[in-house]
Amino acid sequence: MARLTRARQQAHNRARVLAAAGEEFAERGFRDAKIDRIAERADLTRGAVYSNFPGKRALYFAVLADAAERADAPAVDPGTDPASALAAFARLRLSRVPLTEADDSLGTGAALTPEVLSDAPVRRAFAQLTRLDAILLGLALEDLAGDGRRRVRQAQAVLTVLHGAEATAATAPGVIDPFTVIRTCEHLAGLELDDTDPPPHLAHVGAAVRVDEPWSPPTGVDLLTREPVDPTVDGVVVVLGLERLEAVEDALRAAPGAVTAVIVTDAPAERGPLVRAVLADLRRCLSRAFPGRPRARLVLDDDGAIAAAAGADSVDDGTEFALRITDGRVSARSTERGAGYAVADTARPRTPGRARR
Repeated sequence: MARLTRARQQAHNRARVLAAAGEEFAERGFRDAKIDRIAERADLTRGAVYSNFPGKRALYFAVLADAAERADAPAVDPGTDPASALAAFARLRLSRVPLTEADDSLGTGAALTPEVLSDAPVRRAFAQLTRLDAILLGLALEDLAGDGRRRVRQAQAVLTVLHGAEATAATAPGVIDPFTVIRTCEHLAGLELDDTDPPPHLAHVGAAVRVDEPWSPPTGVDLLTREPVDPTVDGVVVVLGLERLEAVEDALRAAPGAVTAVIVTDAPAERGPLVRAVLADLRRCLSRAFPGRPRARLVLDDDGAIAAAAGADSVDDGTEFALRITDGRVSARSTERGAGYAVADTARPRTPGRARR
């Protein structure tokens, strides 16, 4: 039998660690799981585990991401209006949480315990990922409704209900009635909220700098469609750290063309899998519950290659800068707060004291 190459052996060992860790976390939970037992289950050394994952939290998030990306979604009919789409979305979200005492399924919402979220940077990242979920769900609702209303706050209300149901199901299986939760989310489609656009902070965003620079970044993969993303396509590329993800909405609403959000973090080995896990769950639900495609293209730049091509020497969770791409070259850039909005709006004159629309 031919010997495995070093790369294939590393991939094989990583898969063994993930499988063993999945069993350990499912049986004992995050707090009581032990790296030594995971190594023993995988028939590897403790050092082999740490050579693939920097710590238990990173390994835990990797298990969640692997499970979320491989999970099959139950068959549901896509919604034809906001109410039916939200009902389908809720049904899909609840399909991965334990609803009875005998159900020990591992879903993102059910498994993110207070012990894991006790880390402040992880907690802030998860909060921004939840905001991003709401933005993308809200935009999908707006596209389906076609009435010109902003529906992000409506989406936030839906996600609040679902997060609460997931947390309750994880701690007290059998308590929640999924049909009641689904009907609640369905009725939230008619909830009238004071949800205005544009937000007032856009009036204070500085203008982007017009430039003419070469642009040759690597290709990425869209976390929402699993399709290749070519960042050289004309449009806006906004590079956002995990604590600035909500800024993507301003770029999406201002840009007439494609918006590629490149997600970066200063802890890619740990927080990168968390991004993958959360967005895999969102993709699974959005793609089945809504008939359209997401407006944004989301790329996880875990090695920083796209950010480096954009001129960034380093990135962290607070990073925010943006480029406008025209004819395959950078035609504008901004490194200020609201950068995505600024470069999206470079073709429009700004009226002092008013947001550029």
